[in-house]
Amino acid sequence: MSVLRELSRRASTRPAHIVMSEGHDPRIVAGAVSAVKQGIARITLVGSEDAVAAELVKAGAPNNPAITIQDPATSILTAEVADAYFDLRKHKGVSHEVAETQAHDPLVFAAMMVRLGHADGTVGGAVNTTSDTVRAALQIIGKAEAAPIVSSFFLMVLPEGHPSGREAMLFSDCGLVIDPTSEELAAIAVTSAASCRQLLHVEPVVALLSFSTMGSARHHAVTKVSDAVGLLKAAYPDLKADGELQFDAAFVPSVAASKAPGSPVAGQANVMIFPNLDAGNIGYKIAQRVGGCEAIGPVLQGLSKPANDLSRGCSAADVTNMIAVTTLQVAR
Repeated sequence: MSVLRELSRRASTRPAHIVMSEGHDPRIVAGAVSAVKQGIARITLVGSEDAVAAELVKAGAPNNPAITIQDPATSILTAEVADAYFDLRKHKGVSHEVAETQAHDPLVFAAMMVRLGHADGTVGGAVNTTSDTVRAALQIIGKAEAAPIVSSFFLMVLPEGHPSGREAMLFSDCGLVIDPTSEELAAIAVTSAASCRQLLHVEPVVALLSFSTMGSARHHAVTKVSDAVGLLKAAYPDLKADGELQFDAAFVPSVAASKAPGSPVAGQANVMIFPNLDAGNIGYKIAQRVGGCEAIGPVLQGLSKPANDLSRGCSAADVTNMIAVTTLQVAR
């Protein structure tokens, strides 16, 4: 897909150092090897040195200088990670002993490598749950000072030659914020628009979605979305955003002409903001499994440094794509 090739090409012009917390998983290793071959990133694989080394042999890359292994059981970084974890979490009652134990957790170790500047970003979630992966990112890497909320999005790459003419869209939030308020929806929309510019190099056109279009239904769930649109337009008048819109009104020009005439967004949105996690999670999976879209994510946004989550059903290609996305999120 041309969008994915372009992401990889751009990432290869400024490769980052990405640490993978599940270095024993064959998909992680294969995806990392592919990323290194494409020049997207340098990779550190966290895990048992013997297990990771064995997977690298199977992948045909036993001595690649761009791939290193960090085993928390033997690494010279483990003591530094433990001390830093204690300093970070002692206000929560964490003792030195607990910190030393946590330093051996690959999710914690990888996130702390990013926090301490030993890596630029981290990717996990092929084995661990989203809740565990995101918790490590939130607790250790933390929210960016300027970000009102940490949220997520999926980069949805449409099948080539899609009749809509679109190549890719962002769906948000499909993986993290369960029931956002109007204020949080507005914040998610702003951050997602910035992610659209960063990753796709196109101007964001943001639709705040609902089961109603421009007052066609009345319900407190609709009011939440329309209130978010009001907040968004007041604070960011130059952002092309509108709602509330049903998905077809946001996506299909002919439907937009009927349901939302005059809207600057209807029929041409490339950033879809879902009203809650139920709608977002269901929506992206329908687009992926029925519509044939490539779904990359959930990609976290609003953190101080990049940390991203994979689906436990991911492929090696998904891993490579997420490494490219994480590389492009690294501040230069």
